[in-house]
Amino acid sequence: MSRVWLKDIFQTEDSNSKSKSSIMDIDQELAKKIQELQILEQNLQGFLAQKQVMQVELNETNTGLKELNKASDSEIYKILSGIMIKAKKEELTKDLNEKKKTLELRVSSIEKQEKLIEERVKKLREEINEFITKSKK
Repeated sequence: MSRVWLKDIFQTEDSNSKSKSSIMDIDQELAKKIQELQILEQNLQGFLAQKQVMQVELNETNTGLKELNKASDSEIYKILSGIMIKAKKEELTKDLNEKKKTLELRVSSIEKQEKLIEERVKKLREEINEFITKSKK
């Protein structure tokens, strides 16, 4: 994504018919919008990273459930604090299914937040482009 810098947007010329105070107001308003856009883009990147971690964990959980279904009751173990202990298949299946539901909810929540941020980013970009277009006239 390309960033927009104030120095690239406004060229202060003495022949400009606008007063310096109105240019300063536009500069400040535009700077706030650009700053908000940058913050939103950083937040979006954070959400994408969280979502990726959750999806990896969800894939591991699904793989664990598949393997658990293949295994016999007598050979089920789980790792707890670095120690491998024998576990009951039903309890482990229940735990993994709960973990799967939790992860799916988290991914869904992150996707909703992503969508809201993307909509706000799109709106801000349009506003910034509008400012740029108006300032060049």
